[in-house]
Amino acid sequence: MRKASPRHRQRRLLRRWAGAAVAALAVAATAFVALPAAQAGQETQPQQEERYAVGDVNLGLRNYLLSPGAVTGANDWECEPSAEHPEPVVLVHATAFNLGSNFARLAPTLANEGRCVYAFNYGMGSFSMFGRVGGLTGITRSSQALDAFVDRVLTSTGAEQVDILGHSQGGMLPNHYIKRLGGAALVDDFVALAPSNHGTTLSGLTTIGETLGFLGLANGFLDLAGLDGLLDQEVGSEFQEALFADGDTVPGVDYTVIATRHDAIVTPYTQAFLEGENVTNILLQDVCPQDEAGHMGLAYDTPTVQMVLNALGADDPDFRPDCEGYGPGW
Repeated sequence: MRKASPRHRQRRLLRRWAGAAVAALAVAATAFVALPAAQAGQETQPQQEERYAVGDVNLGLRNYLLSPGAVTGANDWECEPSAEHPEPVVLVHATAFNLGSNFARLAPTLANEGRCVYAFNYGMGSFSMFGRVGGLTGITRSSQALDAFVDRVLTSTGAEQVDILGHSQGGMLPNHYIKRLGGAALVDDFVALAPSNHGTTLSGLTTIGETLGFLGLANGFLDLAGLDGLLDQEVGSEFQEALFADGDTVPGVDYTVIATRHDAIVTPYTQAFLEGENVTNILLQDVCPQDEAGHMGLAYDTPTVQMVLNALGADDPDFRPDCEGYGPGW
């Protein structure tokens, strides 16, 4: 077999790199085609007695295309926080996703708990596919969008603080808001699902690129394409180094990180964890060993959802979820 030339190897790596940027989109689109048509009509408005229909992964995937900017249970701007749940919850979606696809289960679940829930789309660059693919632009810019959205939520609800629940990039970028934009005083609990806190090798792609001397060219392509949100999440990126140069956490915010051993996006999965006295790091398989939920599957994983509710509620250190109803492995 003829050995590939360095130029051909570089081209293959560039194609793999770009493919990683839209891997989540490809999964969503493929699954969408295979879904039963009956799911498309699932109720997306509050039901009787202000109870909200909780969506499953099928609805989440359909929302990717059909409802990228709205999700059941979120963004009721007349919601008034209760004495039991005084902090509104702000949801921050993952890279290449949107609020409709990421939070079809979590938003109505939290709303059914009596919480005021809010979500927004961010990072919609030139590859946003009409507002469907988010988290692409630089995280500094995206955290400014979070800053403005939190201010809007606080003004609307009259609350003094919010809780934040983020997934993937959405579990990392609030750190910039908290540490660099004055968010520490406005955030009570911060729960992150598979966050790219300390960067990712993207299942080894960055390591391969660096070994072949091709990482700089690939990064240049991402920069030229306006995909700085991907660059910022690389292991050792300038953004990562600056963000955590003074430690992982700040006083006053309670952090919970939930990661999965089956994560193929944030790699190694231990990159998700934070260090600090006010941090609870949870590996899903330490709680439910048979749970094979992957990076995106956490948003639809029953044990994870139960642990989110505990972290934002009673915060019982001895809480153990029911090990059933596992999320998908991707």
